[in-house]
Amino acid sequence: MPSSNRYPLRQWIWRAFVQSALIPLILVESVLIAVYLLSNQAIRDAQVDHLQETAVKDLVSAALREGQVLDGRLRAIESLVQVYRDATQRALLDSRFQSDELESRRYATTPDGVSYTKSDDGRAASFYANSTPLAQQDHAKVMRLSQLDPLMRSIQQTNPLVAAVYFNSWDSYNRIYPWFNTPTQYPHDMVIPDYNFYYLADAQHNPKRKTVWTDVYLDPAGQGWMLSSIAPVYREDFLEGVVGLDITIGQVLGEIAGLNVPWQGYAMLVSRDNNIMALPKAGERDFGLRELTRYSYDEAVRREVLKPEDFNLSKRGEMAPLLQAMREGPGNAQELLLGGRKQLVAWSEIPQTGWRLLLVVDEEHIFQDTNQLAKRYQHIGYLLIAGLLFFYLLFFAWMWLRSRQLSNQLAHPIDDIVAMAGRLGQGDYLVQAPDSHITEVSRLADAMQQAGKQLQASEQERQEAQNLLQLVLESTTESLWQINVRDLTINLSERFIRRFGLGASHLSLSEFNQRVHPDDLERLRHLRKHFAEGGGEHFDAEYRYMDSQGRYLWLLSRGKVLERDASGWPQRIAGTHVDITRLKQVQDELRHASLEALAASQAKSRFLSSMSHELRTPLNAIHGFAQLIEMEAQERSEPSVEGDYAREIVNASRHLTSLVDDILDLSSIESRRQQLQLQTLEIGALLNGCAELVQPEVQQRQLHLQVMEAANPSLFVQGDPRRVRQILLNLLSNAIKYNSPQGMIRMGYEVRVDCVRLWVDDTGPGLSSEQLEQLFQPFQRLGRESSNIPGTGIGLVLCRELASLMDGEIGMRSEPGVGSRFWLDLPSAARPGKVDIESEHDSTATVQPLVQVLCVEDHPAGLRILQEALRDFAEVRGVATQQRALAELSNDVPALLLLDIDLPDGNGLDILDAMRADPRLREVPVMVISAVADPALFAEARVRGASTCLTKPVDLQEVRQVALGLISGY
Repeated sequence: MPSSNRYPLRQWIWRAFVQSALIPLILVESVLIAVYLLSNQAIRDAQVDHLQETAVKDLVSAALREGQVLDGRLRAIESLVQVYRDATQRALLDSRFQSDELESRRYATTPDGVSYTKSDDGRAASFYANSTPLAQQDHAKVMRLSQLDPLMRSIQQTNPLVAAVYFNSWDSYNRIYPWFNTPTQYPHDMVIPDYNFYYLADAQHNPKRKTVWTDVYLDPAGQGWMLSSIAPVYREDFLEGVVGLDITIGQVLGEIAGLNVPWQGYAMLVSRDNNIMALPKAGERDFGLRELTRYSYDEAVRREVLKPEDFNLSKRGEMAPLLQAMREGPGNAQELLLGGRKQLVAWSEIPQTGWRLLLVVDEEHIFQDTNQLAKRYQHIGYLLIAGLLFFYLLFFAWMWLRSRQLSNQLAHPIDDIVAMAGRLGQGDYLVQAPDSHITEVSRLADAMQQAGKQLQASEQERQEAQNLLQLVLESTTESLWQINVRDLTINLSERFIRRFGLGASHLSLSEFNQRVHPDDLERLRHLRKHFAEGGGEHFDAEYRYMDSQGRYLWLLSRGKVLERDASGWPQRIAGTHVDITRLKQVQDELRHASLEALAASQAKSRFLSSMSHELRTPLNAIHGFAQLIEMEAQERSEPSVEGDYAREIVNASRHLTSLVDDILDLSSIESRRQQLQLQTLEIGALLNGCAELVQPEVQQRQLHLQVMEAANPSLFVQGDPRRVRQILLNLLSNAIKYNSPQGMIRMGYEVRVDCVRLWVDDTGPGLSSEQLEQLFQPFQRLGRESSNIPGTGIGLVLCRELASLMDGEIGMRSEPGVGSRFWLDLPSAARPGKVDIESEHDSTATVQPLVQVLCVEDHPAGLRILQEALRDFAEVRGVATQQRALAELSNDVPALLLLDIDLPDGNGLDILDAMRADPRLREVPVMVISAVADPALFAEARVRGASTCLTKPVDLQEVRQVALGLISGY
């Protein structure tokens, strides 16, 4: 900006004040004063016209408002009529009602044949005209209608507008409240259907059977001019009569007199055909009418008497403009000359009846205040002009002095702050703040001083962080990456490109995934999908990635969301890659070291293995003979002590066999690596298969089992199928045995950063911290050793060792009173290229009785057990040595061979080799029954030709079923 356009602060403040305040104010006030002086009369006239128009609108609004008030009162009366009509219909149909004694004594009959009530007694009056002969009068109906008296009394006392409540019937019966001496008022031959309060409700006048209003008529009962709200009472299509509420004109006048009519006006009510229905005394003077009638009540009881014609506005010529305006609709006012004065008339229509409420106000009363206000405006205008001139003279002087003070108070501190900013820009961060009594200026100076200190500290931190970051980037193995979700691409740092031999720093995710190990790819995709859908901020994953030499290195990938779209979906994610291959190697070394540490217990394990092998032979005899005794007891179909004893022996031997199996597994765990058959397992099928196996026991204990659905596409883990199922079934068995009554068991999986976790939840009593410390110790049952829950105390120990051999891990967490969760972590695996599905079909065949079966068994008790088990369909011949077995086979071909591997003169598998070499014996099925529970040995037997393998002690029912299947297939 040129220096010629700049000026000091004092001059700037004064010029700004003059330009933006004083000059515009002086110009505006000058124009206003001139306009006011020139157009004061026009403005005053316009204001007066406006006030007069407002007054007319207020009058019209008052008419509409008061019309709504009166409409509400009439609606309330119509509601009462409907309630009374419904009650009357029910009373007429109530044939079971019997009147009380007081009601019966009230009735008398005149010599003319009129039935009526002679006393009040707080009840309604009854009148049965002799136009219906006495013999034809329905007195039972009269008695039924007497039950309406309380309702009639309540209606009349509740609504002050209601003068009388009545019911008129088709046969000239009248019941009315309050009571009066009806014979003295009504003619004895009265025909009620001839009156308007009856015929206006019939089918011709009221086909919709609604509540209607009558015209104003002279009451035959002597209450003067009145109108009625009536409703028909039908029995199906027959008009039984009419109910009605009477309202006298005096009551209507009292009601409209209480309306809020402005400017000392009055209200009047006009019917649909322009008859004046209610006219107050002020209106009587203006219209030259009186509400009194020249007719006598004798005429009213003889015929229907309506208001005379001089009450009809259509008969008055001066009312023509008003009637024309009313035909055009409400919302307007009409000027009329009434009573020698100009008066304004506003009206509103009552929708229920079509009546019109007219408000009549003298114009002099309306515009009196307006004319006085017009004169007052003129005096106020001159006073305003003088006051404004004096005020602006003082304001001008005060602002001139104030501008000088403000300029002095602002100029010096601002100059000092400008100097502070200059020193900060030059790097002098420790500046001195000027002193000012203006708070904002002082705060600005303090802020400048504080900013200097922060700039100094920030500069030091920035320098230190820069040095540290430079050091880290030079020495770390980390590399940076950034994923763009919009186009599914990834940007990698140069360090990563060089190390892994990638072609470019910008790759698609599919190209990047080609280097990921197949066993880790599905898990990585699940982790990415879960991160995107879960709305988290941080991403973690461990997986193997191929370098430029074809080796797989372990990477730890961590990232954070940088940008999200409007729906919350991540758009850009950035993070780092860290090489954790050495860390994984250390973990493997630690795992192998822990396995080697177990070598010290191998002598004990070999001893337990030998003992378990030697225990199986006598256990086979105990278990087998106990089953034979139990089967014989069942065949007798009579309960016996021997059968109960045998059943207890069978249960005990099964428990002991389970203990021996666990001990054998635990003792041979150090060589399990060679015996495990690691395969790719699909998680969904694995979980559902285990759940099906334990479902009968879950139902027996009245528990609930819930299995989590597998993801689509499915996840796979690597492990030995039999051992993984063994671990999961052990965890499920514990969850069943130690659960709460009616408890819940849940199975599921969870994708972890470096593995896939399979878990089992229960709602049992949970474990304390002391119990958790003893959980994985052998033969430790946590205080349940003496309970009736079966168990050996080594199941979890065996599961942990099996999991370790499969490069997995078992863990748990528990909360007392809530439940426990056990889990098995296994390495993830790639989807297999081809899945072989073996389908087993049950084959049934007719087995001929007493087929020939050869049993090679050196223990007589074992031979005896098998002979008894198969006696129903086979003749079992036994031999004790390998030599005798070969001799028998050379002479005869059995339907089935039962073979023990451990024989006195050799290995039983040699017999298998000889049979498979002989075409005559090649197809003979062989069932291996051995006390050596070694999966590797059983696998070798199947390879060499065994059809199936069983472990001693055997279950006789299982032996029978397997033997039948083999013989049928043969």
